[in-house]
Formats: sequence, structure tokens, C-alpha cells
Amino acid sequence: MRVRFAPSPTGQLHVGNARTALFNWLLARGSGGTFVLRIEDTDVARSTRESEAAIIEDLEWLGLTWDEGVERGGDRGPYRQSERLHIYRAHAVELLSRGLAYRCFCPPEQLEMDRYHALKDRRPPKYIGRCREISPEDARRRAESGEPAAIRFRIPDNRDVTFNDLVRGEVTFNTDVLGDPVIVRSEGVPAYNYAVVIDDALMEITHVVRGEDHISNTPRQILLYEAFGWKPPTFAHVSMVLGPDHSLLSKRHGATSVAEFRARGYLPEALTNYLALIGWSPGEGQEIVPIDELARRFRLEDVGHSAGVFDVEKLGWVNRHYVKHATPDRLLELALPHLRRAGYAEAPTPEAVSYLATVIPLVTASVDRLDQIPARLGFLFDYSAERALSDSAVRAEAQASRPVISALAEVLASGEPLHDRDAFRTAVARVRERTGAKGKTLLHPIRLALMGEPEGLELDLAVPAITRGAALGAAGIRPISSPAERAAALDRVLGALASDEAVPSPE
Repeated sequence: MRVRFAPSPTGQLHVGNARTALFNWLLARGSGGTFVLRIEDTDVARSTRESEAAIIEDLEWLGLTWDEGVERGGDRGPYRQSERLHIYRAHAVELLSRGLAYRCFCPPEQLEMDRYHALKDRRPPKYIGRCREISPEDARRRAESGEPAAIRFRIPDNRDVTFNDLVRGEVTFNTDVLGDPVIVRSEGVPAYNYAVVIDDALMEITHVVRGEDHISNTPRQILLYEAFGWKPPTFAHVSMVLGPDHSLLSKRHGATSVAEFRARGYLPEALTNYLALIGWSPGEGQEIVPIDELARRFRLEDVGHSAGVFDVEKLGWVNRHYVKHATPDRLLELALPHLRRAGYAEAPTPEAVSYLATVIPLVTASVDRLDQIPARLGFLFDYSAERALSDSAVRAEAQASRPVISALAEVLASGEPLHDRDAFRTAVARVRERTGAKGKTLLHPIRLALMGEPEGLELDLAVPAITRGAALGAAGIRPISSPAERAAALDRVLGALASDEAVPSPE
């Protein structure tokens, strides 16, 4: 089996196209076949090498490595369409010489007018064949004189073209609805339906797996295969990926490209796992399927006909599973760029890196994406006593609980650092002895004083992390204030409020 993924480098890799690439890759890996990457860059105005590089980077990040193609080489190249123009020209000349194609001199405005009238009359907007009967000699003479001419493929009249689609079963088109398609534009650029046939045939692609939006192209392509005496590949047209409103997934739905999901902290194995589940199911209600198992179990015959909805919440659930099961070293590697962007860890020393490796796992159970980690670790790097009291209800509760906060400040000022749970619990017991407070009336103000937020990570996990971070000092990370400094700061702010002194606004 030889399959291919052939993106146009006109922008970022859309998750719908990534799903198509994934399905092709799974087929190749599951069958011991070959996965080919070809770049369809004949749209000179929109294609860029930057987009090509970005697509390649995203495919590699997803783990969809290819066996043959761009940047890998192979004996059926070149693998960029822009480097194959001579091949397309030679095959177009062959079709012209055999009378299977002809030159078309219709100007664009005439073709647009024909289309307008067809739609107005509720007819298929196909080419009406105005240049079909021009003799080859006259057509050659006009072209040689400089008159712009496209080349059209001659579609036979009133013939049924039938193919067996691995997803949709038997599909039939009658040629009377097709019209004669342009295969080479007047400026010499090959059309998609023509170039893709030449490429797939010469690269010996056995299975073409693509989106269902290409199904109407298939009869024209099959007729081109027949014209050259080539056996058509097996076709499979998979359903489109829709947004929550059941329209085609687009930017109005939010992130749509692999690069965007990557930047937000989704893991590649989570994205491939989730994309495989759109329109396909491994059965038995299983939803977490590693990519090597996907390759063993994936079958095109099991892909559904109905379009699949891209559910970001479901992707988040899948991603949370993979984040939860990632090793601490991998979590650190993936989370550091997000901490750096937040200004928390611009150039951490080895000691600081070791510290971060211990605190990141504390919060990963509460995140769907890695870009949420900085916010979850804000209690370490972004403490502000003023900000902690910015909410009026929280401020009122803190004022009522000031005896607890004052006692905490006194205990921490004279006690040992809270390096572990036992030390923290001992400090809490001393505050309880001094104030008589217990339960929520004891722990809520302590949490606010030490973490700057009314809820979050368990205190006996958070406070030792704060203590260890404060001991690092200048270590290439944003300085972390100690528990004693925090309790004293909140007590001072509450004291200022009680005496009606001006309190600095939270940053």
C-alpha cells in the first residue's frame, strides 16, 4: 500500500487536514506500506516556503513521519509540484496529440457570463464546449500567434463513471453534469484535477484518502487515468470536520490549526488520539488509544459517513489524560516555554529547574492544557497581599479573621521554615492554640495569607513549595516571597484598612 498526504502550503495546517494525514499515516503503518508527503504548490500567488516549513514542523510534532517525499527524497520525485511542471506539460501535449484534449480561447469574462446564465437557468455551471470543435490546426496556429489559451480535457458524453469508495460504497456520476475541465491554465499552470492524477499515477499511489469535498473531482480524475491507460487508485472520501454549530470548522469557532493547539499546550499524542476519534471508533467505548495501537486497529471500512464535530472540551479531557501520565521530565520540558512567556522562569538555574520539576506536577491534575500551568502556579510567583483583598467579600472575611492572620504572622516570624507538611501542620496547631479558631475559620484566612487566593491547591502541598521556592533567591526565576513575608504583608494591609490608611492598589 502506498498512500500520500499532499497539502498546499498556503497557510497553517488545519486540524481537518491533519486528520486526513493521520488516517493516511495509520493505513501505511498498519499495513507495512509507504507514506508519501507531496507539496502541491502550483498556486504561486499564495504558496510560500514558510508555510511549507510550518506544515512539515507540525507533521513531525504530531509524529506523522513520512517514508518518502519532501525532505526525505525517493525515486519517484520531485515531490513539489512546482518542480514537476515539465512533467505536466509533456502529458498535456500527449493528450492534445491524441485528440483527448483541446485548446480553449474563451476569455474569463465570457466564462463568467456562461456561468451566470447557467445558474440563472438552474443548469449545472459547466463549460458549454464553445472551443471543442476548433480544428487542432487552427487552435495551434492561434496559440502560436500569442492568443492566450488554456487546455481542456475532453469528457465523453452521457457516460456513467462508477467507483467503489471504501467509506461510501458505490458512487456514480454521469459525465453530462461534468463539462470539460481545464487541465492547464493559459499561463501554463496545471489545474489540481490534472496534476494530482499525474502525480498519483507516477508515484504509484494505491489508495487516495481525502476529504469528502473532493468526491465530485473523482469522476474527472478517473477519466484522466483511463485516458493515459493507468489503473485508478482505490478512493476513500472521509467526512468533514465541523464546528459545534455543525458548519465547517473555521476560525470563527476558535483555534483550527495544529500550530494553535500546540501553542496552547496540547500534547501531540492527545491531538492524534482525539482526531482519530472524529468519525471513527475503536469500539467498546474506548477513547484513550495510543498511536501505535491506532495503527494496529484503524480500518477505513470502520470510518463513518456522517461528519464529525470538533469538541474542544473532549479534546481537553483527552489531553488531561496524557498530561497526567507524562513523566516529570517531559512535563518540565513542555511547561517551561509557557512559564517563560508568563515571565516566571526566564533563565532558570539548574537548581531552579529541579525545583520547577517538583512543583509542576502539583497542579497538572487541574489543567486541560499546559498553557494553564502558569496561572495555576501564580500562587508561587505572583503573590500580592493587596490583590488578595481586591474582592470585597474576601476582604470582609479577612478583616473578620485578622486575629488568625496576625497570629500566623507572629508564629512564622519566630518559627522554623515550613519545608514539609509536618512543619506546616505544627505552625497551624500553634495558631489554633493562640486563637481558638478551628476548621474553616482557621484554614481560610491562613490560605488567603499564604497563597493570596481563597481556593486552590491543598495547603500542606502548597506551603512547602512556597518555602522551597523562597529559599532559591535569585535563580533565574521570578522571586518567591516566603510564608512569613506573606503573612506579615497581609497583616500590614489589614492593619492599614482598620486605621483607614491608604492601601496601595493591587498591581
